[in-house]
Amino acid sequence: MKSFYQRQFMLMAGMVLLSFALLGSAFITLSYQYTIQDKRDSMERNAKFISEFTSAVQSSGLSLMDSSYQAYVSSISRISDAYVIICRPGGRVLLASEGTFQEGVAAPTIPQSICTELEEEGDYSGMTTLGGLFPEQRYVAGRTVTLSDFSGQTHETNLVFVAADTSSITELWRAVATIYFTTAVVVLLIAFISSSLTSMHQTKPLKQIADVARKFGHGELDARVTGCENRMDEVGELAEAFNAMADSLAKAEAKRSEFIANVSHELKTPMTTIAGFADGILDGTIPPEREREYLKTISTETRRLSRLVRQMLDLSRMQSSEQVTAQEPFDAVEVMLRVLVSLEPKINARHLDVNTQLPDGSVMVWGDPDAITQVCYNLLDNAIKFSTEGSTIGITVVTKAGKARISVRNTGETIPPEELPLLFDRFHKTDRSRSEDRDGVGLGLYIVKSILGSHKENITVTSEDGVTEFTFTLTLA
Repeated sequence: MKSFYQRQFMLMAGMVLLSFALLGSAFITLSYQYTIQDKRDSMERNAKFISEFTSAVQSSGLSLMDSSYQAYVSSISRISDAYVIICRPGGRVLLASEGTFQEGVAAPTIPQSICTELEEEGDYSGMTTLGGLFPEQRYVAGRTVTLSDFSGQTHETNLVFVAADTSSITELWRAVATIYFTTAVVVLLIAFISSSLTSMHQTKPLKQIADVARKFGHGELDARVTGCENRMDEVGELAEAFNAMADSLAKAEAKRSEFIANVSHELKTPMTTIAGFADGILDGTIPPEREREYLKTISTETRRLSRLVRQMLDLSRMQSSEQVTAQEPFDAVEVMLRVLVSLEPKINARHLDVNTQLPDGSVMVWGDPDAITQVCYNLLDNAIKFSTEGSTIGITVVTKAGKARISVRNTGETIPPEELPLLFDRFHKTDRSRSEDRDGVGLGLYIVKSILGSHKENITVTSEDGVTEFTFTLTLA
């Protein structure tokens, strides 16, 4: 498996090499074409000048062996860094920039094919050795020398060839190639160093995140990514997100452990009571006249255990993917009154009054009627249990901004402000409730919060001067 550094370096090196290849190819092609074209134009221009001058010399009756003519040819040769050849139409060389060829001395001959082409076309250009006259390929430009007679007709007298050495072009290409490859090596070296530093800067926190993730997976829930607090890039965001996730998972794990501990405690207490009293009855420790009293306690604890199991099953259903909230319109006032009637025995047992502030007509809302019934039941049951005996319970239903706001309040002890955010946690009980409410298991308000959360609704609680009020919302139909 390739590392992040290897992939980044290969990508950068590939891009650099591709860029240099394209730029080098374009530069070499353009420089080659420019150099060749410049050399071609120069040779053709020199061949034309020599041809015209030769024609003028012959027209004036001077000999090509004249020193002034030879000096002109030699000057052109030196200025253009080329080799000048004057030959007969048949190809026999008469004069070269190095000097003349005397009669009786074997002179070199230009290939007949080249001479024929020059005579037919009037000019010639190409890479050739001129039939072995030069040891290497040279660029050769040729022109015919024409003379006009008295009748105005022209005829060819001699041929002019100008041959340029291509070694300068070769040296130019070598220099270009040297510069190109040297620059490419330097740029690749810089790319390697910068890529290494950049990759180390990027991969170090990634490796740290991986190490912390492994530790976290092995149970070290306090492991966190450090050293990335000042990074303002994506890696810093990743580290921050990972730490946030780790905090969330740690809190979830703490809540899970607390949930298991609370469940164990809530199950252990009634089971211990039931087992102790049952054993006392069976082994005769409890006298027969008191067996009925303890059997009532066993029955009470059994029902309490049953309620705990039922509430835990309801909670599990609400948290599972199978729980789907059915949305249908129903009358919120009717639901609240029906729950109030069902709790009438408990209200009378504590000698409570009920103050209702309800609209004259119905208040139609969207939601699951059964689930909202449970919300109302849990809130009213809580209000009854924790109300001062002989006090008043208040129920209010108002509509505002497309919402129905349902409030349940009771008069009792004031809940401390630091306790208010904890009321909706699983198995949360204040010390007061543990002593006074043995029937409660601390899941009622958590179930209320879960049901309203599935309806995308809110619930709030306030407690001041002994008056505690729960208010939740429902969307109007």
